[in-house]
Amino acid sequence: MSQRIITAIIAALIFIPIVFIGGIPFIILIYMMATLCLFEIFRMKKIKFNSFAGIISTILLWVFLLPTNDVYFFNGIELDAKIALFFFGVLLFLCYSFVSKNSFSFDTIGFCVLAILYIGIGFYYIIETRNIGGVLLFFFALFLIWATDSGAYFVGRAVGKRKLAPHISPNKTIEGSIGGIVSAVVVALLFYFLSDIQESFEFVEILITSIVLSIFGQFGDLVESGLKRFYNVKDSGKILPGHGGMLDRVDSWLFVMPLLNFLQLL
Repeated sequence: MSQRIITAIIAALIFIPIVFIGGIPFIILIYMMATLCLFEIFRMKKIKFNSFAGIISTILLWVFLLPTNDVYFFNGIELDAKIALFFFGVLLFLCYSFVSKNSFSFDTIGFCVLAILYIGIGFYYIIETRNIGGVLLFFFALFLIWATDSGAYFVGRAVGKRKLAPHISPNKTIEGSIGGIVSAVVVALLFYFLSDIQESFEFVEILITSIVLSIFGQFGDLVESGLKRFYNVKDSGKILPGHGGMLDRVDSWLFVMPLLNFLQLL
C-alpha cells in the first residue's frame, strides 16, 4: 500500500501542474501516455511495437490525437484530412497483409484498428476537455472518476456481497458499484456549490451527468479488466509500481472524457 501511495503522490506532482500549464507541455504528456497505453495493448496481443504494425499504429494514433479545432498553439487539422490519413493507414495494413502472406492477418488488422480507436478517442477527448472545457471541467471529470473508484472500493469492502461481474472482476460488487455512483454524486454537488461549474451545468444536469459518467467510468474499468483476462495478463504494464500499467490507471478516463464532451453538446 505504501508503494501505491508513493507512486500516486509522485504521479500527481508531475501531472497536476502540467494540467494547469496546459498548451504544448500538456499535449506532449498526453501523447506520451496514449503511446504507452497503445504499447501495453500491443504487448497483450504479443505484437512487437517496433514492427510494421506497431509503427504504423503509433503514427495513426498520433494523427488521431491532433486537434481538429483551433487552439492557441496549433491551427488544427481538418477532420476530413484526419479521416483520409486514417483510412490510408488502414489500406497500408491491408497491403501489408498481402506482402506478409497473411502472417499479418485480417484479425490482427482489426485488433490494431480497434486499439487505435479505443486509445485515440479517449485521449483525444482528454485533450479536448482540458483545452476547450478548461481546467475546472477537466478536474471535475477526474474527481468523479476518483470518487467512483474510491467509493466502489470502500463500500464494496464494507458491505459488498453480490458480485457485479465475477467472470471478469471477482472482487467488484453491486453494492460497491452503487457506492461509487453515490460518491460521484456527492463530489458533483461539491463542485456545483463550491465552484463556478454552475456556468456549465444546471443542478439537475450535473446530477444526471455525474450518475451517467460514474456508470460508464465503471464500464471503462470492466472493459479493460475483460481485455486483460482475455489475454491472460494481471496488469497492463509495470510502469506505475503498485498500480500496474498506464492503461490500468486511465481505463475509466477513456470512457468518461468522450462521454462528458458528448453530453455537453446535448
